[in-house]
Formats: sequence, C-alpha cells, structure tokens
Amino acid sequence: MTDYKHIIVEKTDAIGWITINHPERYNSFDHATIREMGDAFEAFGFDPTVGVVVLTGTGKAFSAGGYLADLANFSVTKARHLFASAGRTLNLMRHIPQPVIAMVNGFAVGGGNELVVCSDLAIASEEARFGQTGPRIGSSPVYGATNLLAMTIGEKKAREVCYMCRQYTAQEALEMGWINKVVPASDLRAEVIRWCEELLDKSPAYLELSKVTSNVWWDMLSPAMAHAQQTLLRLAGGEEMTEGASAFMGKRKPDFRQFRK
Repeated sequence: MTDYKHIIVEKTDAIGWITINHPERYNSFDHATIREMGDAFEAFGFDPTVGVVVLTGTGKAFSAGGYLADLANFSVTKARHLFASAGRTLNLMRHIPQPVIAMVNGFAVGGGNELVVCSDLAIASEEARFGQTGPRIGSSPVYGATNLLAMTIGEKKAREVCYMCRQYTAQEALEMGWINKVVPASDLRAEVIRWCEELLDKSPAYLELSKVTSNVWWDMLSPAMAHAQQTLLRLAGGEEMTEGASAFMGKRKPDFRQFRK
C-alpha cells in the first residue's frame, strides 16, 4: 500500500478507511493532504474487494477545511495546485463505484463540511458541528456548499449557511437533511460499521448504478464549479483573502468593512 504522510489508510474486511491525520490543526488540509486523499479514494475505487469507503478525522475534528496558514501567504500558483487537487478528490468521492460514508467525529467546517456534502452518506457524533467559513475568512465554498447543499437543505437555508458562516449542531443538521444519523460519540464507529455491513449485503453492480444516477445534480453543477474555480484563482492572494486568513491566524476579527469604503 502507498506510504501516506498526511492520512491513515486502512482496509478491514471489505471496508476502506481514510482518516485525515492532522489533529494538531483540526485536520485542516493543504495541497499535499487533499492530494493524498484523492490518491486513496482512487486506489480504493479500483479495488474490487472494497465495498464501502469511510472518511473521518483523527482526534476531536472531522476536518476544519483548508489550512489557513497557507492562505495568509497565498498565490495564484499555489491556488492552482490546491484547487486542482481538491476538485479531483471531490470528483473521485462522487464517482468511485463504492458508497462513501463521512464518519463525522467532530467539527466539519469550511472545506471539511464540503467533504460531508460530497459524501454519499453522513453519520455524525452528537459532538459534531457543521458550517461554512468562506466570507468570514476571505473565501467562498464553491465545491458543494454554494450549489449542491441547496439540493439537500433548500436554497434559502444553504445561502444562510454560506453567507452567515454560522455553526450548526449535529441534531440541527439531521433535521435539515444535511446528514443521515446522529449517535453518541462512543457509538459512532460501531454505527458506521453497521451501515457498512448493510451496504455490503447489497449488489455492488446495482449500488454503483444507483450512485452514478444519483450524481445527476453534481454532474450538472460541475461546469459552474469549474467557472467559480477560475474566479477563486483570480482572487487568490488578494487583499480580502489575506485579511481574512491573517485575522483568523491572529485570533482577531477581520476588518472587511475597509473594502467597502
């Protein structure tokens, strides 16, 4: 198996496990991390002995999204690498033949929440929290939250999530249809395995067919995501991104009002 540096990849019976392994920064991902995630999804996708893939995080967080220390000193070149790898990874999650389950053990915010949105199914601990951080830190969640999430929780609610950058409890997310189930933290892994075992009793060929045809909205939205990515590239390293990321890293409130003067 490939030697991964930023994630833990395991296979137990017919279940593939991908665990983001940066607990010291709440499993936020940089280019190298999101690229490794894509490699792992691709490898499992080509493995006919794997029937389900589970994505989770080490420690108290599922994923806090993009690593903001990088965004404080960003550039168009760095953005091209990050966005290309992020787009590849999310597309692999949607298009490998196996169902992908997000096992949400803690915070899933920013790009971490978009990993949840792009998963086929999501099961969360009662301690999990969900939300987007885009305009609060000088970015925009164009890989699922500004588009696909509306198909799940409704357009107005999705706009609230993306514009206001609030956080929502696991129970609130469940009630909106954002996730599939909430369980106590101590039961999370066992519950996910139960779902995996139930899926493994289903026809792999017809699960794949069901996944492909369930991707109709994602596939229709893909051109819009590609166009939005180009806009993000043009804004990379700009004043508003730098202000947002620097403020977050410095634990202060960003001054975005200065850009309206």
